[in-house]
Amino acid sequence: MTSLGLRSAICLFLAFSFPAHVLFAGETASAMLYTNGSAWLNGSDVPKSSAVFAGDHLQTRPDSTASIQANGSNIMVLADSMVKFEGPLAVELEHGSVRVTTSRGLSTRAGDVTIKPVANSWTEFQVTDVNGQVQVAANKGDVSVQDDKGTTTVSQGQQTTLDDTADPEKKKKRRRRGAGGPAPAAVGGILSSTPAIVAGAGLGVGVGVWLLLQDEKPVSPACRTYPCN
Repeated sequence: MTSLGLRSAICLFLAFSFPAHVLFAGETASAMLYTNGSAWLNGSDVPKSSAVFAGDHLQTRPDSTASIQANGSNIMVLADSMVKFEGPLAVELEHGSVRVTTSRGLSTRAGDVTIKPVANSWTEFQVTDVNGQVQVAANKGDVSVQDDKGTTTVSQGQQTTLDDTADPEKKKKRRRRGAGGPAPAAVGGILSSTPAIVAGAGLGVGVGVWLLLQDEKPVSPACRTYPCN
């Protein structure tokens, strides 16, 4: 392959690979977070708004609330609550209360209890989990409630309470989750984050462009210009 052909091949590779990296990185953001007061995201203070990714932990303080807005769903995290965002179709309530409004069947898990809409229509329900006592209220539409004892339906306007602490081990885990302080930072290498991927791709493009701008033949110490005079 000639030098010109090699350069053309590198240009084509950079042109196609860089946008792919950026688009791939952007796909991991599943929702937007908006806070009313101070809150923690993965153990750090969160600004008024932020992108939210699957696996992120959000914790509100006693005087704050937060809203996670995904496609077709809104998760209102009430005061003094801790949740784990599992993607646009699921959230885990570790402590406190959430009010979910969804048209996509977003489910909420509290311990071994899973709550989700019965129909794929606009449904609003509230889940409260304090020390293993899980309370479910169906505000709009019916919801199904599933635990290790089976599945029941809570009709619109009704509510139910389940005890999820019969197992001593579960109770210990819940006490640890309900302890004060910010949630731990999300696990994952820094090189797998979206900014790192974009920065790495940009660096690769920059190096590639710099190489392409160099003269086709290297300049030797004996000859500082090309062609040599």
